[in-house]
Amino acid sequence: MSTDPPAAAQRPPRAAVDQLAGRIPSLAETEDVGPVGDRSRAWRKRIAYALMIGYALLMFVPFAWTVITSFKTRADALRLEVIPDPFTLQGWEYTFARLDPSIVTLFINSALIATAVTVTNLVLGSLGGYAFARLRFPGREVLFVVVLATLMIPDQLRLVPVYVLFNNFGLTRDVGQYIGVILVLAISATSIFLLRQYFLSIPKDLEEAARIDGAGFFTTFYRVMLPLATPALAAVTILQFQGTWNGFFWPVILLRDRDHYTIPIGLLFFRESGGFSTNWPPLMAVVVIATIPILILYIFFQRYFVEGVAASGVKG
Repeated sequence: MSTDPPAAAQRPPRAAVDQLAGRIPSLAETEDVGPVGDRSRAWRKRIAYALMIGYALLMFVPFAWTVITSFKTRADALRLEVIPDPFTLQGWEYTFARLDPSIVTLFINSALIATAVTVTNLVLGSLGGYAFARLRFPGREVLFVVVLATLMIPDQLRLVPVYVLFNNFGLTRDVGQYIGVILVLAISATSIFLLRQYFLSIPKDLEEAARIDGAGFFTTFYRVMLPLATPALAAVTILQFQGTWNGFFWPVILLRDRDHYTIPIGLLFFRESGGFSTNWPPLMAVVVIATIPILILYIFFQRYFVEGVAASGVKG
């Protein structure tokens, strides 16, 4: 009969092994062990959720106040009352019946320009981002720095030369007004930067496999890289559409005919002569209508948006 001790008895104590190896227990092992650690983690999670919910509610207050004000009378619009008394649709009736140009025209103009600018940023931004991320050519890094440096040039600084150039080409008259706004916003350094960063995070093995199969640069970009960049494309879509939809500076400079105005310019119609009084209920109604497309777009692309923005900052 064997007298050897059991295998468990042969093992040295855990503490002795750790001491000999110079191992320092982690924070999780020293603090979050047992019921006390579980309760600590649970309380930290509750506090984090409470702070996030409170912040979300705080951000929702301006939008809720906008909706409430749109159902008030003009005399009651500045009163701090949560429930409109009396409840009226006068602001909405003014928006749809007496606004000139109509809210539909403003909406169509904004949608046309925002959609065109978003498409051009997706096409040109993806091509530029892929070139800066994967192609090797002389002066690539210097050129990329120059592209980023354009972010420091304010629009007001290039206002006069852009307007003179567009005026000489007839882009400040008739339908050319739309084209002028679209051209000046057709591509942004932000779109190129986001897409370049995302392309850098994609493994090169996928490109090399496509090259082995005989794919060229454009085929690799179109069939391999672009489908993988869906989160970054969604982020650019939301940022560019929202920025163009709410844009005021270039439309108010280049759109000279009332029938070509966008929604941000249309908000000026609610200012009385002299600019010292504002008709708040219909103004808030237009703001609510203008917010709906952005809200719908974000709901559909929010998952890709967060993923794209997070991945774009991983590698540089």
